Amino acid sequence: MKNTKRNVLLAQSGGPTAVINASIVGAFERSIASSDIDRVYGAKNGIVGVLQEELIDLTAQKRETMEGLKYTPSSGLGSCRYKLDKDIHTPDYKRIFDVFDAHNIGYFFYNGGNDSMDTALKLSQYAKEIGYPINIMGIPKTVDNDLCGTDHCPGFGSAAKYINTTLVELSYDINVYTAGTVLLFEAMGRHAGWLTASAALSSLEIYDGIVLTYLPEVPFEREVFLSQIEDAYRKHKQVIVVASEGIKDKDGELIAAQEGKVDQFGHKQLGGVCIQLKQIIEENITKRAKLIIPDLIQRSAAHYSSSTDMNEAYWMGYKAVDYALEGKTAFMPGIERLSNNPYVWEPKLVPLEDVANHEKEFPTEWITPEGNFVTKEAIDYVRPLIEGNVSIPERNGLPRYHKLDKTLMPKRLDDYEVE
Repeated sequence: MKNTKRNVLLAQSGGPTAVINASIVGAFERSIASSDIDRVYGAKNGIVGVLQEELIDLTAQKRETMEGLKYTPSSGLGSCRYKLDKDIHTPDYKRIFDVFDAHNIGYFFYNGGNDSMDTALKLSQYAKEIGYPINIMGIPKTVDNDLCGTDHCPGFGSAAKYINTTLVELSYDINVYTAGTVLLFEAMGRHAGWLTASAALSSLEIYDGIVLTYLPEVPFEREVFLSQIEDAYRKHKQVIVVASEGIKDKDGELIAAQEGKVDQFGHKQLGGVCIQLKQIIEENITKRAKLIIPDLIQRSAAHYSSSTDMNEAYWMGYKAVDYALEGKTAFMPGIERLSNNPYVWEPKLVPLEDVANHEKEFPTEWITPEGNFVTKEAIDYVRPLIEGNVSIPERNGLPRYHKLDKTLMPKRLDDYEVE
């Protein structure tokens, strides 16, 4: 349904990325250019902010702030990891639409990963059931690159660029010594090894040695791992091991799962797989094992983000509004790759039901028979996504990032407790 002079509400959810705010800026700029839209609001801390009616008037922000937000890492509006009940007749749904109605919201955009697309889909289903006139769209993001329906996800390219740059620089560091070194680097990726696989690019530029990758898609076997590292250490002296945080054994058990600890979605919390791998190597191969756990650093390193990634993130936000203005709802904009070299892509429309609660794993046909590296097809896939540098504004020699004025709009409803 096409709405006339109604308001837009933008929200972010899940883990941050280096370019997630570029999507918000893209959606904002397309919205304020439309004669069908009155104001553009932001929800503080995702769907939790909607439930608590904590809304920010983005239209009233300083122009400098909104322009600078594009180059600012992490989630400018704030994030959450709140999962709506499967039953759309629970109180949260009515509350969300009471907030929408109180603030004349005709367009809602949720910028996030798998669980965020699930939220957007459920809200679309509820809107249809009650006949509420609203267009709801997802906007993709995740460094894990595991969303279905799109060639890749905004956020992945910049994280991959940072990881590969770091590995190249580390290779120069460890090669100053005469003794050999095994360097262990832990990459994000609970179920999908896209970031770990991307590290293969660094093998083209490292000072010397070899890069080996261990993905969740390949069952981890201790003895096979030891044999491969020992052989590589003997032949190359310098060995860089990149392992996904979510590697698991043949029974599907996570190597680094913390006993009894789960997150808000019931996922087992991971405890540092490379700490365990380092111990195995020190006990069996060499004491010169170095540990690198970048953790959060790899996902919000805007100072070395990819211009390809930032540009695509912006256009995903822009096209989400475009599609909504055409009357689309319960969709997500995605990326259709047309060519690797030269790299060419175009936006496409993806039904949320094809994205929500699905996970795109790394293709097993792109993994070498040994299970510890990837094929040329994988390298060709990643290469264009890390290209180009972003010129980050500076102040006092440091990045000049921007914070939104999060002064909340006056509430029109009673308070609501979020469990």
